[in-house]
Amino acid sequence: MPRLPTNLDKPYAAFLFDMDGTILNSLAAAERVWGRWAERHGLDVDAFLPTMHGSRGIDTIARLKLPGVDPVREAASITEAEIEDVDGVVALPGAAAFLNALPPRRWAIVTSSPLRLAERRLEAAGLPLPAFMVTAEDVEIGKPNPQCYILGAERVGANPKECLVFEDVHAGILAGEGAGAEVMVVTATQHHEDTFHAHSTLSSYEGIRPIVFSDNMIGITAL
Repeated sequence: MPRLPTNLDKPYAAFLFDMDGTILNSLAAAERVWGRWAERHGLDVDAFLPTMHGSRGIDTIARLKLPGVDPVREAASITEAEIEDVDGVVALPGAAAFLNALPPRRWAIVTSSPLRLAERRLEAAGLPLPAFMVTAEDVEIGKPNPQCYILGAERVGANPKECLVFEDVHAGILAGEGAGAEVMVVTATQHHEDTFHAHSTLSSYEGIRPIVFSDNMIGITAL
């Protein structure tokens, strides 16, 4: 039985979901593409790969300050490769049913992926397209800056402080915290225990379902 979150039945104005590692697993595909790129540029692949999760591609590349490397051009090339490689991209257990049960205008996806890649991975995983989405193109500064979650809350018409953010990596957790939202850490693909202590955790979406309260706030309850 998956571990259930501790904040069952608490009301929220909206749910804001990161995508990769939070509602779907694209770990193998992403690491194949980024691993090949890192190898071409002479990086230590094993040391590099953990640093690229949760951040926009352009930010990941810019941080490296590689001589002669244009982060914009390289990030665009990586995005095309990731769009082509969706082998093994799957929904997390129970995620499709959970998302489909939510009121359509009370949730959004807030991802560091570009829009085309986000749509491709959601399609590959069999997950619904949300009414609202914030992607890499929508922000000037990526996670861990909170801009993305502030914008996500704005798009669903909610105060960030009344939202529940679903995240899986440190950069995203910091972004949710910075926006003033409560954070649920999804542990299905990433395991960084030092980031969990302040938050509820969710190992999968099995054993839970969304609920709608009489005032139209939403929450999570056990099946």
